[in-house]
Amino acid sequence: GRKEVKDPNYEGNKDGEEFHQGEVIEGGGAADVAVKNTDDANASPSHGSVIAVLVFVCNRPSIKRNLDQLFKFRPSAEKFPIIVSQDCGSHPATTSIIKSFGDKITHIMQPDLSDIKVPPKEKKLKGYYNIARHYGWALNYTFNTLGHNNVLIVEDDLDIAPDFFEYFAATLPLLYEDPTLWCISAWNDNGKPKRINETAYDLLHRTDFFPGLGWLMTKSLWTELMVKWPKGYWDDWMREPPQRKDRSCIRPEISRTSTFGKDGVSHGTYYQNHLRFIKLNDHFVPFTSLDLSYLKKDKYDVAFVKRVYSSQLVSSVEELKRVTNSTPATDPTEFRLTYRTKVDFRIFAKKLEIMEDFRAGVPRTAYRGVVPFLYNNKKVYLAPGANWNSYQP
Repeated sequence: GRKEVKDPNYEGNKDGEEFHQGEVIEGGGAADVAVKNTDDANASPSHGSVIAVLVFVCNRPSIKRNLDQLFKFRPSAEKFPIIVSQDCGSHPATTSIIKSFGDKITHIMQPDLSDIKVPPKEKKLKGYYNIARHYGWALNYTFNTLGHNNVLIVEDDLDIAPDFFEYFAATLPLLYEDPTLWCISAWNDNGKPKRINETAYDLLHRTDFFPGLGWLMTKSLWTELMVKWPKGYWDDWMREPPQRKDRSCIRPEISRTSTFGKDGVSHGTYYQNHLRFIKLNDHFVPFTSLDLSYLKKDKYDVAFVKRVYSSQLVSSVEELKRVTNSTPATDPTEFRLTYRTKVDFRIFAKKLEIMEDFRAGVPRTAYRGVVPFLYNNKKVYLAPGANWNSYQP
């Protein structure tokens, strides 16, 4: 049966609207009590290392592919309760798939299906407003009504790596220990096979670009964002300076998610041209037994800046191609190509077959303006001058 659950915690967003109270379909699986967090991701669930996995769905029965993998790789039902939030009403085919998992998941339904008024020029993009409304409601419900402290956001069209859960369990403490971090993401925007080190299974990076596509956030971040949650385009909104506040995310060298969702709001072109080429990691890395302290800002920045700016400078893409081709495979030399303007960056990126776009002045995967990638099996940094100090939105 269903029960109505009022949400007493939400005060409304900047427009004075409230996330509507919702329905929760009894399914067990979610903790209804707030769990105090500690810094120990290896603690038993009672010590607050619980990460609620929140899966977003509208009308795609193919969510079964995603849920099957979550259950296949999940190491613990207590540490990783699974919540499925469904928008778009009771789409019969999708609902029956969700219900087939019974009490192994908590099934919640976004109650506000009213038509969203959007500017005429945005009519074709109304889906992005529906998505933002759904995200806002479901995140609020999971944090403030179900009482979770950590939420891992998963979309219904994601495949996951065997060490997906291990990765997030191990990196969770970093969000509490390093205030300059605000998310952990499973995604490398430049994660195509020839642009990554395909054997660096355990390599993780800091990035100033919010990647999404399987990402972890804490309740304290939600408390900050919920009072101003946007009406549309929530991911680009998060990338803007008033939200990001110069904070970074952790991302892997080799993505821990990939997407099979060619039919979505972005109508498939982005999928066809880019998303489908991102390599999904297939090796299990025991991240919880590794020392990840190298990712904390103070340590990381010193090592990163030294490494980038002591690399061998090349003056053009043509020179880079020549020297990377002629450098022996065993030679550890790394290379740097300098960009001075966004136009420079885009020209270089296009030739090098990495992502060309900026969001709020930040190139995808960039850290301190630097985009690291592989070219002819050599580490390359597309980097601003050494005197770089901030992004220009």
